[in-house]
Amino acid sequence: MTEAEFNQASTATLARIEAALEGADLDFETPADGIIEIEFDDGSKIIVNRHGVAQEIWVAARSGGFHFKPANGDWVDTKDGTPLFDKLAALVAGQGGGPLGF
Repeated sequence: MTEAEFNQASTATLARIEAALEGADLDFETPADGIIEIEFDDGSKIIVNRHGVAQEIWVAARSGGFHFKPANGDWVDTKDGTPLFDKLAALVAGQGGGPLGF
């Protein structure tokens, strides 16, 4: 995947995450290009960001850090193959954010 292809794919994915967060009425900020910070009532956060060097999307949550690589039109966890949107929905629910649909 070229750098341009990665940037295009990751930008589209982050935009889809933002739309889902808006639809779920969750508090989030985009403090810089390629970064989404989701804040919960207890003050905890989930941070989603793209990592251009590794060509991955990274997620940091209370339960740990996760790396997702592009595979067959999706982003999958580099450790267990879970799709990004499934993992993120579970992480948001686990941190008190309720259901998140994509």
